Amino acid sequence: MEECKIRARDAGLHFDNETLEYIVTNRDLLELSPKGMIPTMYDYWVNDVEILKKKGIYKLYPNNPYETVINTRPAISFYNDNNPDWLNIMIFYHVLAHIDFFQNNIFFQNTWNYDFAGRALADKRLINALRSEHGRWVDYVIEFSRSINNLTGYHKITALNRQKEEHLSPKIEYYFQVFLQDYLKKDINFIYNEVNKYNIVMENIPDIGESIFLAEVKFKNPEFDEKFKRHAETQKKQTLYTDIIEFILDKSTFLNKENNLWMKQVVNIVRDTAIYFEPQIRTKTINEGWASYWHEKLFLQDKRIKGYESAFAKINAGVTSISRVGLNPYAIGLRLFWHIEDNANKGKLEYDFQKITDEEIRKSYNKNTDKGQEAIFEVRKNFNDFTFLNTFVNQDFTNRFNLFTVGKRLSEDKQSIEYYIKSRKAEDYKKMLIESLYHPPLISVDTGKTNEKNLYLIHRFEGKQLYKEFINDTMLAIEFLWGNKVQLETTELIKPQKKGEEIIKKRVLYTCENKITKKTEL
Repeated sequence: MEECKIRARDAGLHFDNETLEYIVTNRDLLELSPKGMIPTMYDYWVNDVEILKKKGIYKLYPNNPYETVINTRPAISFYNDNNPDWLNIMIFYHVLAHIDFFQNNIFFQNTWNYDFAGRALADKRLINALRSEHGRWVDYVIEFSRSINNLTGYHKITALNRQKEEHLSPKIEYYFQVFLQDYLKKDINFIYNEVNKYNIVMENIPDIGESIFLAEVKFKNPEFDEKFKRHAETQKKQTLYTDIIEFILDKSTFLNKENNLWMKQVVNIVRDTAIYFEPQIRTKTINEGWASYWHEKLFLQDKRIKGYESAFAKINAGVTSISRVGLNPYAIGLRLFWHIEDNANKGKLEYDFQKITDEEIRKSYNKNTDKGQEAIFEVRKNFNDFTFLNTFVNQDFTNRFNLFTVGKRLSEDKQSIEYYIKSRKAEDYKKMLIESLYHPPLISVDTGKTNEKNLYLIHRFEGKQLYKEFINDTMLAIEFLWGNKVQLETTELIKPQKKGEEIIKKRVLYTCENKITKKTEL
């Protein structure tokens, strides 16, 4: 494994030298998986249910999980005790690429400065101590907090961290995040060129670089200052608060009573744990694609593959083969990195190529830039699943790997269901991939309608309605934590009564008071 680290670093991967590896049994893996493979995580009854369920499944379908790697300091990885040595070498290359991703991708930057395993152990001890004093109420608070632990304002936290890290001024932040994208509606290539221009100016003349850059922006866009001023005024008047748990922690008179302060500790533990795992949920495809790219590349160059080529090919194909029905994040991520590397080597990521529409010219285009490795490392650093898929899945990509969306219908004899190719368009394939991504609802606190007696939440409708069967229990949980009435404004879809009629959108208001939830139309 130490030799693997040397080869990985020589290839350009960057990671801390200290790592921890454990050889474990299938039983160990079953018991650790509900805790996100963090051995020191706090105990919770739902985890016990998951363990029993997984044990039942394992009895029916025994299998050997290959590995699991955890983003801690130092990074921890687990290996099945049934794995042969050559397989563990291949897996360790995969693990090292994951560690490189954890420690260099900007969406993980809030995890870089502390050891989560140590913090989790402290949290576990605190919860055990609180259980001895408050009994089952501790588990109620955990359960109520976990019901809204996807409403943590993760993107706001990431943006603030990055702004602080890069020391971006409000005007520069506004220019790149709002002015270029929302006002001028520039494409991704134009924005990249502007970012590069800004970086070059700041690198050469850091003291006055920003002033020079903004002077050019104002020369080309005289309305910039006025637009920024209006944006700043709007931000001051902003009445929506996107981190529901944080707002409740700060403003709930119930939680801030002296006898209930212990509950805030529990809620904070749940919130911090959820935020820690957020980037992993949002980078599944790109992270697994990166790890698959490197385990294949590095193991094929390793002399220890000798004699195991066929076995490696079989296992690798099982992990990275394209699923014609369903989605394999390993496969999609791996092929996108291949595609990006090849395009960068040929100069196809440059703006001049993007303007070409002739298919034959696009196929033969090659400037031999040899920038493939540089490009994929930049992608590893700056992208998450959404930006990764939205930027690089295009018609060239779907054509190259013969990708398509699949539909299903009744066969002609109506005795079975058959699958068929529904579309080969890149837009349809990209839409399918993006719709499969983790995307919690965007729910905000309207501070103008909120007071001590009432918490008013607004759901921004993005094409999907909330799961109705979850609303009642979640509202009950929020009412407990807030200590008073809770209202939720959302949009629901009503199916048409007759064929040909359009789906009706209705704005409704859910009100939970004294543990009873009622719905009214707005």
